[in-house]
Amino acid sequence: MSTGKRIFIDGEAGTTGLQVRQRLENRQDLEILSIAPELRKDAAARKELLNSADLVILCLPDAAAIEAVSLIENPEVRVIDASTAYRVDPDWTYGFPEMTEGHREKVANSKRVSNPGCYPTGAIALLRPLIERNIIPKDALINVQGVSGYSGGGKALIEIHESGEVEPFGTYGLSLQHKHVPEMTQHNGLVHKPLFMPSVGHYAQGMLVSIPLHYAQMKSGVNGTLIQESLAKHYQESRFVKVKDLNNTDNLERAAFLRPDALNGSNELELFVFANDATEQALLIARLDNLGKGASGAAVQNLNLMLGLDEDAGL
Repeated sequence: MSTGKRIFIDGEAGTTGLQVRQRLENRQDLEILSIAPELRKDAAARKELLNSADLVILCLPDAAAIEAVSLIENPEVRVIDASTAYRVDPDWTYGFPEMTEGHREKVANSKRVSNPGCYPTGAIALLRPLIERNIIPKDALINVQGVSGYSGGGKALIEIHESGEVEPFGTYGLSLQHKHVPEMTQHNGLVHKPLFMPSVGHYAQGMLVSIPLHYAQMKSGVNGTLIQESLAKHYQESRFVKVKDLNNTDNLERAAFLRPDALNGSNELELFVFANDATEQALLIARLDNLGKGASGAAVQNLNLMLGLDEDAGL
């Protein structure tokens, strides 16, 4: 039987909003509320929809998301915010259900959920289980490297890349003050901020997040098998997170290259451990669609949990 839950996507014309709507519009258990294009900036019209929905998904810049939350007066309205505005706010639940034991239930019972960033989803998926098991100490000095398709930069960057006049690859965030660092730090329980090195490639979507580690950074007796088995145990019941075998090369193109776009269009997240016990080094890699598990797919997964629906509905 249809639940008829009413969903309003505030910012449905943006990159993430469009992707969320595509994942929801053919579902029979939901009713999508829409605002007329000419009323998108009309506060009264938006306020009416924000307060008449069962669940609101905010796909807006930070300031606009904060404004939208302030317009919600109906205490029954549940909110998922896709901006960075509330990702380290203690009054909001961080929307990575697989993060730790019991967190899925926390998301399901929350009325305010902050959707994770795309890069932090990969970084937290790799680090959090190892930190919880004391394999990586909380005071470790962590480097996080990432490459994403240009769709992660929104309409402006998409237009630049699709114009044809663009660099084939670029490293950015060189001020070392990237907006994703606070959530990587807080939700991993790290003492020191990780050094985050993001980059964008000349392809539309898909991402790799890599964390290089020396065994000397970790507890005594660590090896590649322990790292891989710890991640596998953490996610053994997960529908969307899959941990590959240690040093698995089955997914490499031409037996050498791990491409970032293999999961495009899905809510899947794959974790890889490449280790060399002789050199006492490991490379952890997360692969995901920056518009899927890194954005709109995660929002739909959280919506399903918050409304008591099948977690993988529409995904």
